[in-house]
Amino acid sequence: MLKKIGAIIALVSLPLFALAADYQAGIHYVVLDEPISSSRTDAVVVNEFFGYTCPHCNNFEPQLHKWAGEQTDGVTFMPIPVIFGRSWEPYAKAYFVALNLGVLEQTHQAMYDAVHIDERRMTNRQALASFFAEHGVSKADFDSAYDSFDLQNKLRQANRLAAQAQITGVPSMLVNGKYMVNATLAGSKEGMLAVVDYLVELENQ
Repeated sequence: MLKKIGAIIALVSLPLFALAADYQAGIHYVVLDEPISSSRTDAVVVNEFFGYTCPHCNNFEPQLHKWAGEQTDGVTFMPIPVIFGRSWEPYAKAYFVALNLGVLEQTHQAMYDAVHIDERRMTNRQALASFFAEHGVSKADFDSAYDSFDLQNKLRQANRLAAQAQITGVPSMLVNGKYMVNATLAGSKEGMLAVVDYLVELENQ
């Protein structure tokens, strides 16, 4: 009986291994022509390109949050907000304000909820300041982060990275500055994470 169960498990497992082995460059992910260098050499860097107003990013966030929480010290996860137009910029600024003030844990999901559940539009400074005040950030701290050179620098870096990674839609993911993956290539959002796991393993070999 145990032998039979083992055989069944082996048969069930075969397609999963075959699927991972069948991931192909140009089909399930894109290999960048010019790899993007990173200051991190002690870990595989995985970026998610997202926008708070994107419904697909909002739906993907719970799966991504779970995935990120399961990673070891060998993987560094760094979200990158994209700017696909003027209305996207305030939300990208909101991400970097939260990052700079150390309140991202309180505001990241809250911003998605504010946009997609409460249907709030925060496309100006005043609206963002009110949002951050709701999460314990003083106006003085908000103004300091919002007006900082560091925020402007991070926006420029984010725009440059998105261009180098050939990001044309979100959510998309970049593995170690070499491989770009999105749900269209991978077949689904779940598939995107599976391909990312495969590429992380590839980089660790």
